[in-house]
Amino acid sequence: MGAPALKAGHVGINVTDLDRSTAFYRRVLGVDVLGSSAEADRRYAFLGRDGALLVTLWQQSGGVFATDRPGLHHMSFEVPDIADVRRAESTLRELGVEILHDGVVPHGEGASSGGVFFHDPDGTRLEIYAPSGADTAAAPTSGAPTCGFF
Repeated sequence: MGAPALKAGHVGINVTDLDRSTAFYRRVLGVDVLGSSAEADRRYAFLGRDGALLVTLWQQSGGVFATDRPGLHHMSFEVPDIADVRRAESTLRELGVEILHDGVVPHGEGASSGGVFFHDPDGTRLEIYAPSGADTAAAPTSGAPTCGFF
């Protein structure tokens, strides 16, 4: 007996301000609110597209994302092509979000896949990438994956 086939499901993220984070993820990822709760001690939002859950936001934390502790490194969202990555980059710039590596970059030296790297309002590291088309820029980290060091 082999292991069952696995597929990634949704990602749950702790946030400090549900309204702010919901607006951010809706704008950047183009998702809809599939469900939510506004109860004072149980605030959350289910975000997705076409009825499929992608991200859940839970308002139950304080401070900013800690990169110096074990756990999540970053979340990556795949889009069909580099034009979609550039649209996301434009939206991020409109929102005043700091874009790391100065824009769309490949995942590594000689790679065609790549994307844009940034942080959400609570400092969670995010990436929007396409499987090809990012090879017009230089890789920002020599000899290492771009997504590993930001």
